[in-house]
Amino acid sequence: MRVLLIDDHTLFRLGLKNLLERSGIDVVGAASTGHEGLDIVHESNPEVILLDMRMPDMDGLSVLKKLRENGVKAPIAMLTTSSEERDLVESLRNGAQGYLLKDMDPEDLVAALQRIVDGETVVTPQLAGILARVLSGNSGKSEEEKTPLSGLTPRETEIIEHLAEGQSNKVIARELGITDGTVKLHVKAILRKLNISSRVEAAVIAVEQGRGRRRPPPGR
Repeated sequence: MRVLLIDDHTLFRLGLKNLLERSGIDVVGAASTGHEGLDIVHESNPEVILLDMRMPDMDGLSVLKKLRENGVKAPIAMLTTSSEERDLVESLRNGAQGYLLKDMDPEDLVAALQRIVDGETVVTPQLAGILARVLSGNSGKSEEEKTPLSGLTPRETEIIEHLAEGQSNKVIARELGITDGTVKLHVKAILRKLNISSRVEAAVIAVEQGRGRRRPPPGR
């Protein structure tokens, strides 16, 4: 996998470059400004571009728009500290295939990049609720008698409610008292039954169907 980094923070950029290279990823360029990224993108020929949202010379959205205007076809993932709804929506609307937060685990970042290169649109699970609200504003209610979740088992329904909160497999396993492997199997079954390809889509569906978990008040 060939990755181009565009980020103005030197320490973060160098650290991320080293992290990716240790994971066997070829970092074909590491630009410190949006303008520099635009200059080197064609010669570096990346398979995926990791783009910072907040930069002083050109912000990430401006760079994203310019890359698309210049005919860059490689998938672009925003890598940012911003969890604001506007930034997420505008990024996806302007052609980003990923919206990832900088505090995610390294192995999750590498996995997300591979999924993006494989053609998926990946949004960090913590923002699934925001994405769901945006999407649900453009869709009507499903038929009452049969919902997209009707075919799920009780355990799968329980797990998809955890997904709606953006929880990782490890957290879900700990809360339900089962293993990570068991959670993964249930998640795969959920995706297959719903005919979708990512846990973010599952979370969106769960929230749209009103299946976000409601914790009981203390003492009950």
